[in-house]
Amino acid sequence: MSSTTPPSSVEARLEIPQGVCALTYSDLSTQEIIDLVRDDAAGATATFIGTTRNSFKGKVVTRLEYQAYSKLAIKTMAAVVEKASQSVSRSDHQPETQREKVSSFLRCAVYHRLGTVPVGEPSIVIAVSSPHRREAFVACEQILEEVKQKVQIWKREFYEGEDESTAEWKENH
Repeated sequence: MSSTTPPSSVEARLEIPQGVCALTYSDLSTQEIIDLVRDDAAGATATFIGTTRNSFKGKVVTRLEYQAYSKLAIKTMAAVVEKASQSVSRSDHQPETQREKVSSFLRCAVYHRLGTVPVGEPSIVIAVSSPHRREAFVACEQILEEVKQKVQIWKREFYEGEDESTAEWKENH
């Protein structure tokens, strides 16, 4: 069964001072996304690669399908990144006098796939560069959790041996 792409689920890309957010039907190139956050001031780059796994609650997953309300989703994604850049605390490695002047991370890239994502392929890649590893890890996890909770993206799981017409859209949690 081929699905029809709703007119609101389109590719989108938004560059902000903290980095870049994208929704795409193209395969995600993790190295290209990591390269977007490279910075000579970075002592760390944390990445998260979420892939389509082959099972869920004892069922064999054959693929996932994602849709978004892209116009709003890309803005929400950017707001999540902006919030993380302001809320992740500064490292103790930074001199006390500079802590408030130095960002907790340097750059961030968040890419999410739309359309069909086969088992084993990435559906989301997040990369965060930071002067120190702790901030990079904390920011990466915060961004992931907020993207899953807030961004207007829905998914359908398709299972082996089940009628595809019974696959239901659900929030991307």
